Amino acid sequence: MIRVLLALDGALVRGSIAFVLSAEPDIEVVAEIQQADQIGPAWQATRPDVTVVDLDLYELDDPPRYESQDCAQPGPVLILAAARQVARLRRALVRDTCMLGFLSNDVAPVRVVDAVRRLARGEPVADADLVVEALTAKTPFTTRELEVLEIAAQGHPVAEIAAQLALSPGTVRNHLSRVTVKTGARTRIDAVRIAREAGWIS
Repeated sequence: MIRVLLALDGALVRGSIAFVLSAEPDIEVVAEIQQADQIGPAWQATRPDVTVVDLDLYELDDPPRYESQDCAQPGPVLILAAARQVARLRRALVRDTCMLGFLSNDVAPVRVVDAVRRLARGEPVADADLVVEALTAKTPFTTRELEVLEIAAQGHPVAEIAAQLALSPGTVRNHLSRVTVKTGARTRIDAVRIAREAGWIS
């Protein structure tokens, strides 16, 4: 029996995947959680064979460590990621050395079932298009746009950003406008959120 821990944000998606996995005779869903800080305790309590986790919940900066200091995750992990998260996905790809699987978060549930089985057997799992995009994609922002966005993400108004970077307020507004267009956002706050989710800013 393959014991699976689900760490997925969104009750509908989590419930759907749990239903499909639980219907398989060789798979048991031992826990369902929706927050990153619940992963460690849940893993310690259930000791799953495979963990399925949203990239949004996967700790990149200070990952929990369990059995081995050489591994930054609890055994085999299947990461579900969106195409817009290529920067964060690239960080996961180049940092971790333990068994990781990568799938797009909009794949059919049967793909998740197959991936869980393969990871449990120690076989690699990867959405080729997603991985290639993650390894080749670059930030759409210029260096100055990133500087402006990083400061804006801290909640500073245009005048303070301009003072910190020795720019005019008009120039700062122009940078923020271009950032908003490049992210496809409707507002500056939305642009910050999208950039953070993509891993372009911290």
